[in-house]
Amino acid sequence: MRLRTLLILALVAIGVTGCFRRKKYENPIDRDTAQPDKVLFDKAIADLEKGRFRVARLTLQTLINTYDTSEYLAKAKLAIADSWFREGGAHGLAQAEAEYKDFILFYPTLEEAAEAQSRVCMIHYRQMEKPDRDIEHAIRADDECRQLLVQFPNSKFAPEMEQRLREIQEVLAEHEYRVGDFYYKKGSYPASANRLDTLTQHYPLYSRADQALWKLGDAYAKMGPRFRSRSVDAYQRIVREYPLSPLADEARRKLEEMEAEIPEPDPVAVARMEYELENAVKPGRFAAFWGIFKKNPSMTIKRAAKSGTPAAGPLMPTVPASVPGAAGTAAATSADVTISTVGDSSALDTKPDARRVPPSKQQKPPQKQ
Repeated sequence: MRLRTLLILALVAIGVTGCFRRKKYENPIDRDTAQPDKVLFDKAIADLEKGRFRVARLTLQTLINTYDTSEYLAKAKLAIADSWFREGGAHGLAQAEAEYKDFILFYPTLEEAAEAQSRVCMIHYRQMEKPDRDIEHAIRADDECRQLLVQFPNSKFAPEMEQRLREIQEVLAEHEYRVGDFYYKKGSYPASANRLDTLTQHYPLYSRADQALWKLGDAYAKMGPRFRSRSVDAYQRIVREYPLSPLADEARRKLEEMEAEIPEPDPVAVARMEYELENAVKPGRFAAFWGIFKKNPSMTIKRAAKSGTPAAGPLMPTVPASVPGAAGTAAATSADVTISTVGDSSALDTKPDARRVPPSKQQKPPQKQ
């Protein structure tokens, strides 16, 4: 009995030790040496892995200040940023972003610069909220991930960040769709059409782009015969670009009723949709219930595309098609301010300055009798 108790206690101790096992650092220095700067770096990494972030930063800062020509200088600066990233919290992540930006500025050609940029993207990615809430971090994450693909296109982090970008843009597109859907249900069809048109043009990989196009076509149809061509174009895009959508057959019937041309499905779009259907992530049975209590948009992210090229720029607002200047029915008013020199300046000498005339001598309007 006693032996069995000891055995159980030993197993519990092993389990507890495994739970609190330190997390290995991603960028260690493998070379074994007794140089003082290397000793300081190793000590800081040991503290970093054990969660003693403040002590690790003090040690790394000592290395940077004491050995300003050390070959471990870049590693030490990156480790300071990583310590803030691991510490987390709003303050820690803000400090980590600043440190990563400094690292990229000082060492743009190092391989770790791409890693630093990917961490900046993930800082905002982890702080994203649901599409019906504040999308500030989603917009920042979109900018930072695109920056990595532009600045470090051949990095090993590029494929991962490209997928993160698809997920971020799914959240941004969902936000825009909900606004357009709100206007659609309210009956504000010009506002709804403007939102949905911009959404479908900018985010073609959006998981509900077919639904957005369907409401877009209906909104244009209800705006009058002047927008018939735009309505037809929306239904044609469903047939051509989203051929496997449940709305594709309905869109064909609409085009037949409107006596418009029915396009052939795009083979590339068919292949892309087949790939998405094969690799779709099915949510759990209680995912919708638990999603109510979550802050992050995990349910939205799961619907994101797994292939295709993400949008290359931010979503820019457009002028609604119902505005006369934008629709081409009237010239748009220019608000540009121009400056030009006066050719004849004699008026300054011949005409009196009204500001110098006393109020008593200024001509007064005749009083009514």
